[in-house]
Amino acid sequence: MTFTKKNIATFLAILFHVCGLIGILYTPYTNWFIQNTPLNLCLMAILLVWTQPGKKFSFFLFFAISFLVGMGTEMIGVNTGWLFGEYAYGDILGPTFNGVPWLIGLNWFVVVFCSGSIMVHVQDWFKRRFTNEESDMPSQVAAISLVIDGALLATFFDWIMEPVAMKLGFWQWQGSAPPFYNYLCWFIISALLLVLYRSLSFTKPNHFAVHLFIIQVLFFLALRAFL
Repeated sequence: MTFTKKNIATFLAILFHVCGLIGILYTPYTNWFIQNTPLNLCLMAILLVWTQPGKKFSFFLFFAISFLVGMGTEMIGVNTGWLFGEYAYGDILGPTFNGVPWLIGLNWFVVVFCSGSIMVHVQDWFKRRFTNEESDMPSQVAAISLVIDGALLATFFDWIMEPVAMKLGFWQWQGSAPPFYNYLCWFIISALLLVLYRSLSFTKPNHFAVHLFIIQVLFFLALRAFL
């Protein structure tokens, strides 16, 4: 294995998530591993930025807007219930601003960026296939697919994560489960951010983003099954 940024970052992501999974499920130090969730989230975001090819101003602009939109919409949700539903954050995710942990804004960037990157890789595969068949993917189809399918991926990730997050004390819903309205808001907000993602002129394919999304989905699926 060559020591590329992608390979190093993927190794670290697998290492931290496997250790976290084992620590939470099979050791007497469950609370310690849960309390260090912010460290894991911060490291994954740092690795994502580190592996991003051709870091342009527009990439960091997307980072900043995703963070601010994530924080803003979550603050509206927590304090009014107008977005997502009635819920409140615990103290696991660290310092908060107006009831929302700063890490939540970071998580919005990571989830939406990874979802967009996956769709770019999928479309690149289709484009190569269409090129071999002497045809091309219509640009309008590509644009709609990236936004809609990418938003569905982001919403799917939230659906996978929700039961685990509640058990670990990240946040709690007023009812026993998140309402459908939560997922509707996730889809709409993710779609709007993916419109911005597509329109900004930074390098879109990021192989580590694809790997990170898969690693995190498998991590939460395992916790959902065995926790």
